[in-house]
Amino acid sequence: MSNSRRTFAIISHPDAGKTTLTEKLLLQGGAIHLAGQVKARGAARRARSDWMKIEQQRGISVTSSVMTFERTDANGGTVTFNLLDTPGHEDFSEDTYRTLTAVDSAIMVIDAAKGIEPQTRKLFEVCRLRSVPIITFINKVDREGRACFDLLDEVADMLALDVCPMSWPVGMGGLFQGIYDIESGKVSRPEGPSKEFLGKIDENVELPEEVAEEMELAQVGYPDFDLEAYRAGDLTPVYFGSALKNFGVTELIEAISQYAPPPRPQPSEEGPVDPETPEVTGFIFKVQANMDPMHRDRIAFMRLASGTFKRGMKLTPSGLGKAIAVHSPIMFFAQDREIADTAEPGDIIGIPNHGTLRVGDTLSEKNKIRYIGLPNFAPEILRRVALKDPTKTKQLRKALDDLSEEGVIQVFYPEIGAQWIVGVVGQLQLEVLISRLEAEYKVEAMLEASPFDTARWIKGSDKALDEFESFNKMNLARDRDGDLVFMARSAWDVNYQQERNPELTFSATKER
Repeated sequence: MSNSRRTFAIISHPDAGKTTLTEKLLLQGGAIHLAGQVKARGAARRARSDWMKIEQQRGISVTSSVMTFERTDANGGTVTFNLLDTPGHEDFSEDTYRTLTAVDSAIMVIDAAKGIEPQTRKLFEVCRLRSVPIITFINKVDREGRACFDLLDEVADMLALDVCPMSWPVGMGGLFQGIYDIESGKVSRPEGPSKEFLGKIDENVELPEEVAEEMELAQVGYPDFDLEAYRAGDLTPVYFGSALKNFGVTELIEAISQYAPPPRPQPSEEGPVDPETPEVTGFIFKVQANMDPMHRDRIAFMRLASGTFKRGMKLTPSGLGKAIAVHSPIMFFAQDREIADTAEPGDIIGIPNHGTLRVGDTLSEKNKIRYIGLPNFAPEILRRVALKDPTKTKQLRKALDDLSEEGVIQVFYPEIGAQWIVGVVGQLQLEVLISRLEAEYKVEAMLEASPFDTARWIKGSDKALDEFESFNKMNLARDRDGDLVFMARSAWDVNYQQERNPELTFSATKER
């Protein structure tokens, strides 16, 4: 049954068209009836997947959403797609990294005018670490863009991947006349004043001379599609299209259905766990608080790795040690949720809880398996938190704990001094922090400069740690797990302490 699951993410630089593509994929899958919620002014259309207030104001994705839809494949079977929408904004690379641990394949969206941008490359490297197979979608070909060969060669050179074009634009920008499907030889044509694809397909077309020449060159110059190479992460099939105008969207869904791998074995301390293993196991890759402003809820997102999950089952979280019954697991469709009765490997289910489940927890029936590969990263920006109203200390502590559980921020409690320190990877996370403290916890806080520049987790023997602590109390803090953290004033500080204390390890990541 798990062979009918396709769990994938979309990665891109901000503004390459990821949210629009997400929306159109859901529309094709029959999940949303109307693309975007049309606001009163008509101009500010937002996808349902961007639900947090700051996302709708700025039109960017800063949290990962999960959306599930079904579609009948060519053989008449039903394929269930689990689409994970990742934050494109670079400050959320940590959240994205963790989301990418839960998928089996990815679609990389590239803007035809800009090519590969820094964020796309960063996210691609994460996919490569886990050899996640990638399908490339070159978007916005209905606008002026770079030459197709330039774009294909850039993907091949910068990402060291073989590329295999599966479709080709007939003209670009003002001369755009449709998308040619290389395998079938058919052309999808734009129609009407908006030049959208409404289903008109021409067969046995004579292509313009220039396009026909490009096609010949492309077929000679690039390798044929090879399923093994794609699934190993060495080759990427490339589709050209325009998400906004519906070009190439159906082809993408079909490619994922036909080529993308079903659920893959997941890495654990005991070695890879096969999806066919009968024991129900899974891992939490994200916790999201307050998805529904009417209810102050917390939902842990679990990727099911093996076994068939049934509602009401008892599972043991690795962090807790005692079994919990999962009575109301949720399947997602952005903000609309349905209660799930069963789930197969590859599915993402939401488990409502009150802070018992945390990112990185493994859930299993026998509590013997531990999944690995969901790290915390050392923060690059550290700030002190100052309350405008000192009576709200308790609410602030709860809010910071909640948000650090989600992975939005990391919080450090200094050994000396009362002011707590928050650590983030990028500036936007600080704005999200302040905005969410106010909107969700009714806490008004300010951020002040902190004397520290970065943080490192320290490990070593008890004796070495005690000795280090007695000399450096001013620069030490505990994270929310109670682990010791060295707060460094500069990179030089870190190197200096490493040289002086060779028996300690100063680590920039920590397995959650």
